[in-house]
Amino acid sequence: MSRDPEREPLHLNAFLMTAGHHEAAWRLPRSPEDGTDVEHYKNLARIAERGKLDSLFLADGPALHGDPGRRPASILEPTVLLTALAGVTSRIGLIATASTSYNEPYNLARRFASLDHVSGGRAGWNIVTTAGADAARNFGLDDTPPHHERYLRAAEFIDVATKLWDSWADDAVVADKARGVHALAERVRRIDHRGPHFRVDGPLNVRRSPQGHPLLVQAGSSEDGKDFAARYAEAVFTAQQTLEEGVAFYKDVKQRAASLGRDPDGIKILPGIVPVIGDTEADALELDAELDRHIVPEYARRQLANFLGVPAERLALDQELPDDIPTEDEIQGAKSRFTLIVELGRREHLTVRQLIGRLGGGRGHRTFAGTAEQVADTIGHWYDSGAADGFNIMPALLPSGLEVFVDQVVPILQERGLFRTEYTGTTLREHYGLARPANRLFDPVGG
Repeated sequence: MSRDPEREPLHLNAFLMTAGHHEAAWRLPRSPEDGTDVEHYKNLARIAERGKLDSLFLADGPALHGDPGRRPASILEPTVLLTALAGVTSRIGLIATASTSYNEPYNLARRFASLDHVSGGRAGWNIVTTAGADAARNFGLDDTPPHHERYLRAAEFIDVATKLWDSWADDAVVADKARGVHALAERVRRIDHRGPHFRVDGPLNVRRSPQGHPLLVQAGSSEDGKDFAARYAEAVFTAQQTLEEGVAFYKDVKQRAASLGRDPDGIKILPGIVPVIGDTEADALELDAELDRHIVPEYARRQLANFLGVPAERLALDQELPDDIPTEDEIQGAKSRFTLIVELGRREHLTVRQLIGRLGGGRGHRTFAGTAEQVADTIGHWYDSGAADGFNIMPALLPSGLEVFVDQVVPILQERGLFRTEYTGTTLREHYGLARPANRLFDPVGG
């Protein structure tokens, strides 16, 4: 499958994570030591906007992730942080992760509508259903709700949130000071939602935002995740290790979207890539090796064992994965990432130590070490082969990895006509070439 030359240029997002995506990035002398330094993120935002990237992306979860004794684990709530970053940028999109399992539609719809107003139409919501007993126990539950049940709740959550965003007509506010009429009451409506998970009257206490709805992003690649993405998502963040897997995933999600009556071009597929860039390939490989040397094997083994659902002592560092680990059907957590990691280990006959090294850079996302031109070649090849509409760029080391990508890789992609040289729109939807959604509760002309 080759790319239609008439299709739009690729999309690039900067996935920001404290010191970088490599497990041991924080241990290098030139790395920040904590995730609460707002000035660090402001600097990253300015760098990414200088490169004309589509958006910044922040992951999140409602539980302490990992062992805080071993790596930075303190992170700021992403919609709050992105509101601060909106003030030091003017064009780049701002995508925050938020869980449908541990939020309520009204509060979350209000937060994202507020971010869209504050940023002038640059907000996006990465929709996750959140696995893990640690998160569940922070909200009065004993364990993670079943996988399918989480997606049923998520579907109703999206339905409620979009109706709340549409509870104000675009022309509701008239601000007629002479007559003393601020808004037309008939152009603001209750939603009166009654469903199995939520009862919400509405309307929202924030008028319809510049984009109508924040951009909807989804990151699950299980069967439930792909069905959910095909129905609701406008961008999909995914982890694919091989080109063949990337092409298959791309075609699958686009076909599912088409079967639901959606335009397949209205959903952008963005695999993650962890670029480790050097002036020469040898320099890049040495930087990659330097990062790997700073991994603490015992800590990484405990993390892998917890993810795979086996005791840590079952994973011998210098042996391959045991044959009798759980299957995907037995996992209630991140099913698609579980399968990716197990298949990577099996396919390449990696020892646990080697697998830990491969996962250290991007937790299952594809890591590539090479020159700027080699990284650009890889991105272009996946794009031209129909495996991606763009990429979620996950620098192994921050800020240097993002600076090198923006200053060295982006110009190559621009010279090849694959990426914009200037922003042509002001909203995140315009960056993605997506139309502003029609209002579900009001037609464009009358009530």
